[in-house]
Amino acid sequence: MTRTPAKSAGAAVALTLVESLQQRLVAGLASVGHTVGIPTVLEPAQWLRDGGRHGGGERYGIGDHALFNRASVNVSQVHYDDDPARRLASATALSTIVHPDNPHGPSVHMHFSWTEMRDNGGYWRMMADLNPSIEDADATQAFAAALQEAAGDCYEEGRAQGDRYFFIPALDRHRGATHFYLEGYSTPDPHADAALARRVGEAAIDQYCAILQAAVTAHPTPTEAERQQQLAYHTLYLLQVLTLDRGTTSGLMIHSDNDVGVLGSLPRQVDRALLASWRDRQSPPQDSLVDGLVAVLVDASPSPVTVETKRALADVVRAHYTEHPEALAYQASGNSTPPTVANHQ
Repeated sequence: MTRTPAKSAGAAVALTLVESLQQRLVAGLASVGHTVGIPTVLEPAQWLRDGGRHGGGERYGIGDHALFNRASVNVSQVHYDDDPARRLASATALSTIVHPDNPHGPSVHMHFSWTEMRDNGGYWRMMADLNPSIEDADATQAFAAALQEAAGDCYEEGRAQGDRYFFIPALDRHRGATHFYLEGYSTPDPHADAALARRVGEAAIDQYCAILQAAVTAHPTPTEAERQQQLAYHTLYLLQVLTLDRGTTSGLMIHSDNDVGVLGSLPRQVDRALLASWRDRQSPPQDSLVDGLVAVLVDASPSPVTVETKRALADVVRAHYTEHPEALAYQASGNSTPPTVANHQ
């Protein structure tokens, strides 16, 4: 079966854009692998929304690999051209996370999406953030500088929104070292808006690949202590994604056709005991959400995050917000609550 693309011209432009960013990143990661002598091939996999009638997507992934703990580069386009009663007309996105195996290689998250609402046009959502287990100040500065050059006058607003979005109140810290997020971005010039998304995406991809290559080359043999530091950070990453990230929650609540792809951002393994220790720092009912997440993780050290685990975690999140819709107020935001989350139907 094949997926049906959205009919609107704006969605078609966005799909071409995010697919080009996807191929740029996949090629860039493969090039890093080639340069450092670790053959790297990200394998494609497709998923369909309602059998393809409402779109779907293709993700490239790799895991349990000498260079990558986990990497997922997902493009999706979901639309409701045949259902004018829905507020959401279409959503086209690149969502990607890379977790290197080497703890000196920082994780990176990028999200670029175009959302069209049935009644009031469309907007871009642009994210790029560097998430190191072991921070390198020079790498952080280089990544931020690349985004600043690409975003121009929009950089300071993106940096401020990113810092708000990726703050973890329960732990009184940010998820990453530097963040960029423009939420609900649109101007009267849609061509300029798309060009901005492309510039920021390309800059983030190219700079990240350079940072990763340098880190792996400079630190070829990490210590066990550094790997434990990485495990603790990956556990924090899972906490943030599953208790605070609006995009992840929205993706899981809207449908269950792509749970594995939506949770492609999760690392290969986490520290279950450490996650459980953060339970009492959460405001109710988010403490019960952490209880549910811990319950489906295997009681092992470390605890593996398998495909089956991802599906179980997705079910926990859906059940929690179905029972406690008011808890969506605890989710992260930049300047506003995106309408596709506030009313995903």
